[in-house]
Amino acid sequence: MEGKTVRETSVMMAEVMLPEDANPAGNVHGGVIMKHIDTTAYVVACRHARCNVVTASVDRLDFLKPVFVGDLLILKGSMNFAGKSSMEVGVRVEAENITTGEVRHSASAYLTMVALGSDGRPLAIPPLVPETDEEMRRNREAKLRRDERLAQKKR
Repeated sequence: MEGKTVRETSVMMAEVMLPEDANPAGNVHGGVIMKHIDTTAYVVACRHARCNVVTASVDRLDFLKPVFVGDLLILKGSMNFAGKSSMEVGVRVEAENITTGEVRHSASAYLTMVALGSDGRPLAIPPLVPETDEEMRRNREAKLRRDERLAQKKR
C-alpha cells in the first residue's frame, strides 16, 4: 500500500459563527467548536484512509481564547501519525474577527480516528510519509502520545 503525505490529506475549513452557536455567556459554545473539530478530523482521516472513519478518542482539547458570534472559525487539520488502522489528527482552531482581521489561536486538539471496513471492523490504512522537519517532529510526538495511551489502557 502506497503511503500518503501530510499535505495530501490536510484540510482547512471555515465557518462564520452565528447567534445560534452562542452559549448563555454570549461566546460560541464549546460543544459547537468540538463538533467542528471532530468534523475536521473526520475529513483529514477520510482523505488519508479513503473509507469510513470514526472518532476513537480526543486527547487534550484545550480552549485557549474565546470565539465570539460573528467570528470566522478557522480549523486546520493535518495527519500526525498513521498506524495499522488508527490515525492521529491534529486540529488547530483559530477565530478571526472579520472586520478587524485579528486572528486568535482559540483551541487545539489531537483526535484518534479509526478506519472501518464495510463490515464495521478496523481496516488497514496507508502509511504516513512525513516530508518536512515539522511533520517528522509531529509524527515522533504523536507516536509518544500513542504509546502513552496504550500504556494507560493496559493499566
